[in-house]
Amino acid sequence: MIRFVAAPGGAVVPDLKRNLPGRGCWVSAERSLVDKAVARKLFARALKADVSVPDDLGGMVDDLLVRAALGAAGLARKAGAVVLGAAKVEAAVRGGEALLVLHAREAADDGIRKITQAARSRARGAAAVPSYKLFSEAELGLALGGANVIHAAVLAGGLGKTVLKRVAALDRYRGGCGGDALVVAELAGRNGAAEDVE
Repeated sequence: MIRFVAAPGGAVVPDLKRNLPGRGCWVSAERSLVDKAVARKLFARALKADVSVPDDLGGMVDDLLVRAALGAAGLARKAGAVVLGAAKVEAAVRGGEALLVLHAREAADDGIRKITQAARSRARGAAAVPSYKLFSEAELGLALGGANVIHAAVLAGGLGKTVLKRVAALDRYRGGCGGDALVVAELAGRNGAAEDVE
């Protein structure tokens, strides 16, 4: 659930940290439902006030969730809890060190397939390693302090759990099916890759 409040000027703003003062209302954490609440003008009734609602409130929430996820990933990188590059990511996945994998939207199918196979071979008897394809190469590079960041693995630990929580929240908000299923579904539609990731 996402909390929304009326700012002092009367504009509806998202309160992702749930700590802004005043009367709040809650909407399920899905972009389609936030957009529907805006279209049906439900915020004025829920907040019991004359409020102005930005047309792109759903986009504002998406931007905030992206910043939260990438900010957490950046902190994890500074703490040494992120590895970059296909070979290092694959090794971290095979070694059981990776908590989650991030692929840039521009990532080639072959690179994703190799890392997915490493995750699947590791998953026999171990917890699966979720992977997400939510960010561009530029977004990952800026957040993680590298150039041409296509694949990144967030390592297990306290910061890794925070990154996973925020990335999963963004994925759910965008209507994703979560973790590895997102990448597997995308690969299945391209060049018969489903056979490689079954």
